[in-house]
Amino acid sequence: MVHARGVRKHFGKLQVLKGIDLSVERGQVCCLLGPSGSGKSTFLRCINHLEKIDGGRLAVDGDLVGYRRHGTRLHELREKAIAAHRRDIGMVFQRFNLFPHLTAEQNIMEAPVRVAGVSTATARANARRLLDQVGLGGRAGHYPAQLSGGQQQRVAIARALAMKPKLMLFDEPTSALDPELVGDVLDVMRQLAADGMTMVVVTHEIGFAREVGDTAVFMDDGRVVESGDPQKVLVDPEQERTRVFLSKVL
Repeated sequence: MVHARGVRKHFGKLQVLKGIDLSVERGQVCCLLGPSGSGKSTFLRCINHLEKIDGGRLAVDGDLVGYRRHGTRLHELREKAIAAHRRDIGMVFQRFNLFPHLTAEQNIMEAPVRVAGVSTATARANARRLLDQVGLGGRAGHYPAQLSGGQQQRVAIARALAMKPKLMLFDEPTSALDPELVGDVLDVMRQLAADGMTMVVVTHEIGFAREVGDTAVFMDDGRVVESGDPQKVLVDPEQERTRVFLSKVL
C-alpha cells in the first residue's frame, strides 16, 4: 500500500528526511516511533503530499504520490489531481481540526457532500453510523466546544473514515489528550486495525505499537534506525540508539 525508497526532504538547508526506505502492506498497521524532530510527522505528511519530497520515490497503492512518470522524468500533478488522490487517504492530526461552527454530524458530512457529491440524506445516515462506530452515537448534535478532547478526536477519526479511505494516517492522535481520554481513542484505532484498515501511525504509545502494530519503525535524525516485528524492535532491539530511546520512554 505504501512504498518509499530513498525519500528525502529539506526545509531550506535543514535536511529532515535522509533517504527513507519503508514499505507497508495492505491491511498492516505500521507504527512510527522516535524522538521529536526525527522526521516521523514530516514523512507522514509526505505520504499524502502535504509536504513535497525532494528526492526518492513514494507511492501509495502503486501510484506515485503527487507525480506522474513521463519517460524517465517525473512531473508534478496539478492540484486537482493531487486532491483526488488524497480522497483515498484519511488523516487524523494531533490537533483535532474540527470546524467549530459545525456539529459532530455536520463535520463528518462536509467532505462527502461537498467533495464527493454524496446526497445530504446519505451523508447524514453515514455520519450517524460512523458516530455509533466510534462510540459517540448520542453526540451527533454537539458542537466541538461541547465535546471533550477525546470525543473530538473520535469525531475526527469518523470524519476521515467518511470518505472511505484505503489508507489512514495518524499523526500522534493521542498526544494532545488528557491521559484518561487516551484509551477511548486507542480503542477505536484497535477496532479499525481489527477490521483490516491499513494504517500508518506516528505515536509515543509503546503499548499500542506492541499490541496492534504489524511493523514498528524507529526513526532518528531523519533516518530509519531499525524496523521489524514490534515484539523484536520494542522488546529486544538490535540498535543501541533504539535501546537508549526505549529506556527513556518505558
